[in-house]
Amino acid sequence: MVAFCYWDGSSHRRDFKTKKGTTIAQFLQKALDLFRKEFLELKLATVENLMFIKEDLIIPHFYTFQDFIKTRQMGKTGPLWQFESVGEIRVRQDAALDVGESHPVKVVLRSWYEKNKHIYPASRWEPFVPGKVYKRTIDDLNTI
Repeated sequence: MVAFCYWDGSSHRRDFKTKKGTTIAQFLQKALDLFRKEFLELKLATVENLMFIKEDLIIPHFYTFQDFIKTRQMGKTGPLWQFESVGEIRVRQDAALDVGESHPVKVVLRSWYEKNKHIYPASRWEPFVPGKVYKRTIDDLNTI
């Protein structure tokens, strides 16, 4: 089960099941089909017009969920995905560990991002780089 939301400055949350081998592009197409009925700005949008944001990382469309599960890829606050019975581990300001629900994936129109990338939360988003070790910065800790 993947929790996700259409992000247009506020969160419109949904959940649906997807297979581990599903690509980000395939996931975005399903999300687009779901949200298109509700949001006029998505009527003419295509997958190429959408961005997939997880843990403040912009994930390219060609990756699969399995790519991140197999490598146990970490984001800024914990694992990007962990499909196990126990929730994901979250890092809190007091350095304690919290086990709970992860942040939902944000599905964002690229045009919205371009207009708002200087404003929080979009100002924190950065492209995913394979092999990079993501660590919290002092600025990140102030937002928890």
